[in-house]
Amino acid sequence: MPAVVLVGAQWGDEGKGKATDLLGDRVDYVVRYQGGNNAGHTVVIGDQKYALHLLPTGVLSPNVVPVIGNGVVIDPGVLLSEIDGLQERGISCERLLISANAHLIMPHHKALDKVTERYLGKARIGTTGRGIGPAYGDKVARMGIRVQDLLDPGILAQKIEVVLKEKNQVLTKVYNRRHIEPARVVEEYLGYAERLKQYIADTSLVLTKALDEDKVVLLEGGQGTLLDIDHGTYPFVTSSSPTAGGACSGSGIPPTRLSRVIGILKAYTTRVGSGPFPTELLDEQGEWLRATGHEYGTTTGRNRRCGWFDAVIARYATRVNGITDFFLTKLDVLSGLERIPVCVAYDVDGERHEEIPMTQTGFHHAKPIYEELPGWQEDISSAKSFEDLPPNAQAYVRALEEMSGAPISAIGVGPERDQTLQIRPLI
Repeated sequence: MPAVVLVGAQWGDEGKGKATDLLGDRVDYVVRYQGGNNAGHTVVIGDQKYALHLLPTGVLSPNVVPVIGNGVVIDPGVLLSEIDGLQERGISCERLLISANAHLIMPHHKALDKVTERYLGKARIGTTGRGIGPAYGDKVARMGIRVQDLLDPGILAQKIEVVLKEKNQVLTKVYNRRHIEPARVVEEYLGYAERLKQYIADTSLVLTKALDEDKVVLLEGGQGTLLDIDHGTYPFVTSSSPTAGGACSGSGIPPTRLSRVIGILKAYTTRVGSGPFPTELLDEQGEWLRATGHEYGTTTGRNRRCGWFDAVIARYATRVNGITDFFLTKLDVLSGLERIPVCVAYDVDGERHEEIPMTQTGFHHAKPIYEELPGWQEDISSAKSFEDLPPNAQAYVRALEEMSGAPISAIGVGPERDQTLQIRPLI
């Protein structure tokens, strides 16, 4: 049975958690394949709201095996806190599997993340300060500490000692910060090891065997296409690959096993952190979108920047990911508007661009070219089928589908688990 990838088609926060949860009763494994606790998914089930940061949303489905893949960087303290929080609410995490090859976020990663961001001043990237970027940096520099190292106290102590020789020099001599004591870090992480060892596995092997046995594997990214380290709005991006290609390297599943790529699109656009955002609204309309859509970060609580739907980046996401289906979320937020602007192209120094400009400078200078579509006044939150939507809402969905380059197969009309309209099967 082929695997299915679920990716954010904008700058993240599109509602991937709702989509993954919707598919939870149709899949056997849900794999988080990149990112760290700088991302988050919010899932609403009845009157219960769950904010997940490292755990795959499949953990909320009793018959799903949740997997943290090798492409994720893990803060073990945060992960254990999240596990404890769910178990206190009656959600079992005993099926959880963690890749032995995933890298760990260490105290020096968090310390360096915070101090370097402050040092950059106005040029800062807008990171969450949770150590994700430095952890990925050490991974690439071959100085990382992996989950499997928790199983060998000698190796763990040796690696921490070597790494902190350099990191303490930077912290104390460059940034005038306190050094980190290796012995304390070893003691802390061996404590984590005692609790985490039951979950550690060769997850690539597990997933390959599951696919061979006709199990359904869903791979979920933590952020969006425009935050991809290679394909996003660099340097205002994350440090990993949320795109569909990253799903393979971050899980150990080969590309030939993928069958569908489901892109998650919000009916308007948001982003968190610094960087270009052509359709951003800095007026009362932006405030209205933020308040009506409850646009505050799951992980940070930061206000999300809000703007109208951008068809240029939607087309880009379709191309980069090979998206086969879209899940459109938060259509209900737009109810009550007389006219709804949609960005169909950019004006860059007087030249029309149907695609994202090639250069960083060009994208920074991009101004949206809008077409206005008629809005609708009706409350659509109780709609049960596409035909229940007002004609103008249907026309809005069809217009976005045509502009984006892939069929919209599901629509979110509210935060609840049952507030989703399925036009065609996603799996």
